[in-house]
Amino acid sequence: MRGWAKDQGVNGSMITFLADTRGEFTEALGMFMIDHPGPKEALGNRRCKRFVLICEDGIVKNVEVSEAPDDPAGDNEPDGPITAKTRVENVLELLSSTNGDGAVKSSIKADQ
Repeated sequence: MRGWAKDQGVNGSMITFLADTRGEFTEALGMFMIDHPGPKEALGNRRCKRFVLICEDGIVKNVEVSEAPDDPAGDNEPDGPITAKTRVENVLELLSSTNGDGAVKSSIKADQ
């Protein structure tokens, strides 16, 4: 992760890259792709969905997931509407839309 952070130019910034090598965090969040065989068949182990968590003081304020029935990894169309949910432009917009109490507007429905 340090190498990736260095490559992206974020070493020493407020951004922290974290690894989930055993999938414990991904499992706890329910973010494994479970209904689509493609990624597991191609890569050999469970894969996580493409998602973003916006957290403040250890509290998740927003969850964005890029997935569709025919695109469980959320990356079939890199510039398309599914992937757009987790692209940096959307995340920056979400961060700028926080209100005074730290709440962030979400595109996730309460029943998801």
